[in-house]
Amino acid sequence: MSIDKRTFQIDNQWNIIHLPKQPNGFAVMIIGDCSHYVDEHTSLWKQNTERANLIQSLKNQGYTIFYSNLYGRHWGSPKAVILAKRLYHYVMKHEILNPNIHLIAEGMGSLVALRLMEEMEKNIRSALFINPCIDLQYHFNHERQNRLFFKRLIREIISAYNTEEDIESLINNMPQTKHLTAKTPVQIWHAARGVAFNFKEHSRSYEKRRQEIAAPISLSIHVPEATFNPARAFQEYFKNYEKVL
Repeated sequence: MSIDKRTFQIDNQWNIIHLPKQPNGFAVMIIGDCSHYVDEHTSLWKQNTERANLIQSLKNQGYTIFYSNLYGRHWGSPKAVILAKRLYHYVMKHEILNPNIHLIAEGMGSLVALRLMEEMEKNIRSALFINPCIDLQYHFNHERQNRLFFKRLIREIISAYNTEEDIESLINNMPQTKHLTAKTPVQIWHAARGVAFNFKEHSRSYEKRRQEIAAPISLSIHVPEATFNPARAFQEYFKNYEKVL
């Protein structure tokens, strides 16, 4: 019987790799949002029906899919970026795959994806963002309005960044959208309402930056009630960027 997934640890963080029956040679790294988790036996992407269907659909098309627990609520910390890189190199070492991968990033996972695009641009074939957090500095200042959530956000960021630096100084010194230079093709799906990160301040601002540097960008704003088949849309998007090996 063939193995369809493996779990393993890097730096005490669980990771999962899903293996297709008939590999097409391309791989997809998923970087999840706040509720994302991976343990020894399962993950959010296996427990959630819609996400599990997406993974199965991509596997049916031959994609190898991998992701990490990535320290939970990492808020794009350098530690999480380093682990994502280590995971990439681990997978490339142990599987026969094209070294240039696709990314799927959701919510805060986009903060890590953006760093990978900047630091590993030649190895990132394309990126798909779902309701992304692009600007942590804006999100931090926006959350000041809600005292309860704001205190929790401060605790999470201090824990993720493992720093004694003043939180205001840390936030003010974070990379900003205007400093992003990677030209990796990007498609964004962002809900018009009901999500933690507002599309105008995150995706629309990022779209403007991409246009300034003449980088490929497609932004789709949708209402939650609209019919959306992510599996088909994602596969079609990926294939657009697989013509050059």
